Parts: sequence; C-alpha cells; structure tokens
Amino acid sequence: MHALLQDLITLLGLERLDRDLFRGHSQDLGWGAIFGGQVLGQALSAAAQTVPVERPVHSLHAYFLKAGNLHKPILYQVDRIRDGQSFTTRRVVAVQDGVAIFSLAASFQIVEDGFDHGDPMPDVPPPEGLKSERELALLLGDRVPPKLRPLVTADRPIEQRPVVPRNPLVPKKQEPIRHVWMRAIGALPDDDALHRYLLAYASDFSLLGTCLDPHGVSWLTQGMQMASLDHAMWIHRPFRLDDWLLYATDSASASGARGLSRGRFFDRQGRLVASVQQEGLVRLRQA
Repeated sequence: MHALLQDLITLLGLERLDRDLFRGHSQDLGWGAIFGGQVLGQALSAAAQTVPVERPVHSLHAYFLKAGNLHKPILYQVDRIRDGQSFTTRRVVAVQDGVAIFSLAASFQIVEDGFDHGDPMPDVPPPEGLKSERELALLLGDRVPPKLRPLVTADRPIEQRPVVPRNPLVPKKQEPIRHVWMRAIGALPDDDALHRYLLAYASDFSLLGTCLDPHGVSWLTQGMQMASLDHAMWIHRPFRLDDWLLYATDSASASGARGLSRGRFFDRQGRLVASVQQEGLVRLRQA
C-alpha cells in the first residue's frame, strides 16, 4: 500500500483508550488548521468501532464548533444512544483541552432489501485523460506564490481529477456546479467501515468552494475566510473508494456570510452511492 494512504488510514483509525474513548492526532495539509474532513472521518471511525460490523453507517449529522489545535491530540468520546433491532445510534464529541470542538450524530442499520431508485449520474467525461489537481497546479509553475506551492503541489492519499479545471489565481464568475472524480491512490482492504469513513473524510474536499463560483472569487482571494459549519451525509449503497467515484457538487444559496453546498457521489456504474449537504462560513473581509 502507498505510504500516504497507509498514513491516512492510521490517522483515521485512532487509538482506543477505553471502551468508548479514543484519541486521534492531526495532519497538517498546509493550511495551518485542522482539515474538517479529518475530524469528521475520525469521529465516524470512533463511532463505527462501537457498532457491530454488520451494521454499516447510513447517515451522519455533524457540527464544527471550534477551530482545533493541530499540535494537540483530540479525544473522541462516544455516547451509545441506542441499540435497536434494526438501527443503532451513536453520538460523538471531539474534545481538546476540555472544550468541545466538534460533535457528530450517526445512525447505523442492518443490511435490508427495499425499493431502489436514484438520481442519474451527470453526463461527464470519464477520469481517464483528465489531469489531477496536483498536475494542474504544477502547470501554473511560478505563478503560484512560493508559500502556497507545497500546499497545492503535494501528493495526496485521495486523488482528485476535476472535469472542468478552475484556476484559483484567476477566478471567473461561473455556475456553482462542479464535477470531480476521486479515488484512493492505492488498493484498500475489504473493510466496509473503512471505505465509509474515508468517504466522509473526502467529502469535505472541493465542496464549500462551489459557493464562490457565481461571485468570481476563490479561496485564494485576499480577505477570504472560509470554514465548515455543519455537515450531513447519507450513504445509500455500498461502494469502494479505491475505484473512481464522481463527486457532483452544486450550491443552492449564499447569504449572510454563509454558503450552502450539496454533493452527490456516483460510482463508475452510474449508481448514486452517497449524498452530502454542508453549510459553511463564506466571509470576504475588506482591507
């Protein structure tokens, strides 16, 4: 397995301190702050480790309460809300220095048959032949400010290939719709829970930025402040993150210094496998 991917699995796997208490550490992706998807994935990992493997997670609702400290461990406290015949509910609070920085509620369900329908996948080119975000950043060359080059050109454990690339250095007004192919950079174990909390981690990428597209700005625009506020996710069907998934995102609204984005994950067969909603802080501070 690729070392970067193994590092991510270890990061999200957590250290079990007690029956319902876990400890995690943070990875600096170059932003100087904890990546929201990391806390989301770790919290879901903690919850899943208290639930029988035959009950996969089907939904989660989370709030980002406070910016965490990259250099301090995070404690994840799991509350076993309910263990029913078909459904299991868990609540997780992430704590640093005795203060809650994140909370999550997740629901798990036994595998059942039922009615089956789903949105069709958008008609987009396949990932083969598309450039990754890293390759696109390298093409910008010296136009990328030196302090940002390590951030935008670094190898990542989850590869992303946008269908329509955007240049954050020269943003243009356009429809708030994005399509990005994603997959892990190596083969993953046959562990359904692992694939699901890795998808929760990846679901925070490229989502909130969709809110900026109609306004001709990007996350690199001077004075731009962005942060995830809440995050909801529903997993509809089994999938594998070591095969390509299309992440189709759009933004329904931006107002009051907040933006609302929606995401849908489709597998290569065109099946809708997960849906995401997120509201985030989108604030342009004037000089």
